[in-house]
Amino acid sequence: MFWLNPRCNQLVPHFQRPSGQPTMGSIGTPPSAENGSANPNPATAACDGDRKPQSVDGYHALSNERTLESDVSKKRKSSILPLEVGTRVMCRWRDSKYHPVKVIERRRTHCGGPNDYEYYVHYTEFNRRLDEWVKLDQLDLDSVEAVVDEKVEDKVTSLKMTRHQKRKIDETHVEGHEELDAASLREHEEFTKVKNIATIELGRYEIETWYFSPFPPEYNDSLKLYFCEFCLNFMKRKEQLQRHMRKCDLKHPPGDEIYRSGTLSMFEVDGKKNKVYGQNLCYLAKLFLDHKTLYYDVDLFLFYILCECDDRGCHMVGYFSKEKHSEESYNLACILTLPPYQRKGYGKFLIAFSYELSKKEGKVGTPERPLSDLGLLSYRGYWTRVLLDILKKHKGNISIKELSDMTAIKAEDILTTLQSLELIQYRKGQHVICADPKVLDRHLKAAGRGGLDVDVSKLIWTPYKDQG
Repeated sequence: MFWLNPRCNQLVPHFQRPSGQPTMGSIGTPPSAENGSANPNPATAACDGDRKPQSVDGYHALSNERTLESDVSKKRKSSILPLEVGTRVMCRWRDSKYHPVKVIERRRTHCGGPNDYEYYVHYTEFNRRLDEWVKLDQLDLDSVEAVVDEKVEDKVTSLKMTRHQKRKIDETHVEGHEELDAASLREHEEFTKVKNIATIELGRYEIETWYFSPFPPEYNDSLKLYFCEFCLNFMKRKEQLQRHMRKCDLKHPPGDEIYRSGTLSMFEVDGKKNKVYGQNLCYLAKLFLDHKTLYYDVDLFLFYILCECDDRGCHMVGYFSKEKHSEESYNLACILTLPPYQRKGYGKFLIAFSYELSKKEGKVGTPERPLSDLGLLSYRGYWTRVLLDILKKHKGNISIKELSDMTAIKAEDILTTLQSLELIQYRKGQHVICADPKVLDRHLKAAGRGGLDVDVSKLIWTPYKDQG
């Protein structure tokens, strides 16, 4: 197929069509010589006797410009490597999108050059549990920001925020550390800033860890640990666990079974009688609880281990602990549902169980502060559902003290919960509960479903103070 070139009345092959006559589907016409651009078509250039082809020079200029830009970019990247601790940059996450991170730590890669590092980063949009080691190719070096003074940055940020925004950040920024002062919080974050154990194997699950846990020094070089799911002893290698399992006689947590309903079972473990188990449980729990500080002093605590039972044994899904004697009326010190069992109602079951124990003791109770972020959400949900259920069924007036006596929930927790739901008003020197049925239904719907119910008839338990 040929085209007629109107400039010189010559037929030229289709693949040498003249400029200005695009074929079907072409994007556009190359720039004309009148605009000062080169004509890349050799056939057309041959017909224009008074014009010289400039295409080669044009392409060389463009290529040189791109090469120069590439060299500048390479020099800039090499000048900022390795990245300093505190650097902010965009990082490709598991969703294949780039998110802002802050470099927390760095380490040299094996067999690498002077600039070959891995970086431990904190995703500033997410919780610390998602902090991780990343490779250089996951970082967008064109987005690197200089290391900034944290104190100056915080001051500038606070000046730009409204009071409402600042309050929202204050409520979530130091989640789990509400009772730590600024110095203690910095010390805590510095000491625990890098996860030392990446994964654990527990029973049939391999679980990614969330936080630092202070395992003995001999485990510092172990990225993965293997736990016996019954006695909670931990080892560095799979072979060690297999040898241990052939010798371990336990098929459930060491302690007394105080509850059995269907496949669910609860064991009470005395920290003084089973010290090693209690310490191992604390090591394990710290991998998933940012605020936890109890490691060795387990004598003063009771541990309540929730298990799923089958023909192979009783497998731990979560636990809570409580002090044997608490002057502050704490009925729970620490609570954890292991990640493979979360979102199944076990956390709410553990909370409900702790209040059933308080009822057996004839006391009101409250969880020990500070709560973890997930613990706080679970408690708020539990208090909301329990209180709204009672208010919906109750006829006539009811006081906060009566609600406390019925539920074993501390009066202060009832008050803050009802205030957050805007169901309470302060009139004539006292708090008055305003329980409109439609409002209660709306709040109940927003609170979502409850957890698994505790069948009190299956609970066989004697308070610690009455045990011997």
